Amino acid sequence: MPRTPAPRPSASPALDARVALLRRAAHAEPRLEGVLLYGSWTTGEADAYSDIEAYLFLGDGHADTFDGPGFLRALGRPALAHTNQFGILAVVFEDDLMRGEFHFEEAGAGVAAVEGWQGMVHLPDPDAAVLLDRTGRLTEAAARLTAPLAPEPVESAAHLTGELANWTLMLAHLLARREDARAHNLLHAMVAPLQLKLCRLLRGTTDHWLTPSRAAEEDLPAADLARYTATTAPLAAAALRAAARASWQWSRELAAEAHGRWGTPVPEALHARIAGLLARE
Repeated sequence: MPRTPAPRPSASPALDARVALLRRAAHAEPRLEGVLLYGSWTTGEADAYSDIEAYLFLGDGHADTFDGPGFLRALGRPALAHTNQFGILAVVFEDDLMRGEFHFEEAGAGVAAVEGWQGMVHLPDPDAAVLLDRTGRLTEAAARLTAPLAPEPVESAAHLTGELANWTLMLAHLLARREDARAHNLLHAMVAPLQLKLCRLLRGTTDHWLTPSRAAEEDLPAADLARYTATTAPLAAAALRAAARASWQWSRELAAEAHGRWGTPVPEALHARIAGLLARE
């Protein structure tokens, strides 16, 4: 029988209402075997700006023919509905501009894969996250995701130290080539998230490990936020190069701190050579 968990209020009444609509529509659609929410609503962090994100598991043979956009009209009129670069149906609802991300998959393989999400997805309250489960398999799989994300520190620190050296060397080469726009993107999109992860690892604030910039203002000390701020820059040559040097200095200090705590390797000679490249005007 379809399960009907008790409603779970959040700090976003609009999101709560849309979750209720999704639950109702899912129970009324016999081709759906299960529905699992993920994201901020499931971790208790939803607010007025949060999205609705869900996996919808279809009975075998229905995944290729199911009209996802048509089904989602039960949640509100879409201002936009398209398949994004990750193959996910992305929707923007017209009434309040709430975003939605919906995965439509066959239940057989899809539900079986949920157990493999350990370490990538955290569901503190699986009963709230599972909106529909006609077989019991989804509930059983989701119950394995209650443990918070906890990266192993030594291996993670060593990996991040290597990644920071690799990408910062590329950054130095791009700056030398005067590809400033590409360097600007690399600094902010690749290097900065790695730094924030290593910083979080050292500070013991890994709850937002997969999106390390999330809630950084609350999770990290002011001194670390100031170091992060110094690594950002407008797309102007002098400012970009100063930010790159500040970024590498912070990366080296984080790597040294990790070495002192966990004994992770630091290739000092390579680090010094990268610093020399970044010192050039």
